Amino acid sequence: MPVTCQLSPSGYYHKVVALFQQKGDPDRAQGQMWYMRYQFEYFGLKAPEWLALSRELFAAYGIPEGDYLLQTARLCYEDDHREANYFAIEMVQKVMKQQPENLIDFLEELIVTKSWWDTVDWLSKLAGMHFQRFPHLTQPVTERWMNSGNMWLQRAAIIFQLKFKTKTDTALLFDYIRRVADSKEFFLQKAAGWALREYSKTDPEAVVQFIRDTPLAPLTKREGMKWLVKTG
Repeated sequence: MPVTCQLSPSGYYHKVVALFQQKGDPDRAQGQMWYMRYQFEYFGLKAPEWLALSRELFAAYGIPEGDYLLQTARLCYEDDHREANYFAIEMVQKVMKQQPENLIDFLEELIVTKSWWDTVDWLSKLAGMHFQRFPHLTQPVTERWMNSGNMWLQRAAIIFQLKFKTKTDTALLFDYIRRVADSKEFFLQKAAGWALREYSKTDPEAVVQFIRDTPLAPLTKREGMKWLVKTG
C-alpha cells in the first residue's frame, strides 16, 4: 500500500535536507562543485546514494499530491544543494502518470530555474513522457520554447524525443534543428547532434540526407554522424 503523505511541504523539505546532509561527504562535495563549475552546492552524495535515500523518504513519508507536490518540489528546487534539486525532479517523475496536462507548465518552470545540462536533460525526458500522454500539447508548447530565446528551452524542444524512435515527429525535429543551425551556443549544437545521432539508430538514411542537405555546425555534424560512422 502506498504511504499517504502527512507532511507539509516545508516539513518534507526539511526531512530531505536533514537526511542528505547527514549522509553526505563534504570532501566529495568539493569535487562535485568543481565539476559543475561552482554553480551549485553539493552534499557530496553520488547518484546511487541520493536515489537510495529518496526511496527511503518516499517509503517513510509517501509522495505529496496536487499542489502539495509542486510546493514541496519548489522548496527542494530552491535549495542551494544540487542533490535536493535532483530529489524534486525524482519525486515528480515518480508520479508523472497521475499528473494533469498543465504539469507541463511546472516542468517548464524547472527547466528555466538553475538551468544546466544535468537537470535540463532530465526534465526534457519528462516533458517527452508528458507529451506522449497529451500529444496535443507537443507542437504549441515546443514552438513556444523555440521562440522563447531561452537556450535551455530550445535544447529541451530539440531533445525531448530522444527515446521516441519510430514515434519521432521527424518534421518537427528537423525543423527545430534547422532553426538553431546558425547558433554559436555549444549546448544547442551538441543537442542537435545528439538528437540526430539517436534518430540515426531508427532511420539512418533520413539523418544522412538531412545532414547532407542542411548547413550545420561542425560539432552538430560530428555528433549526428557518430553512431553511423561507428557502425559503418
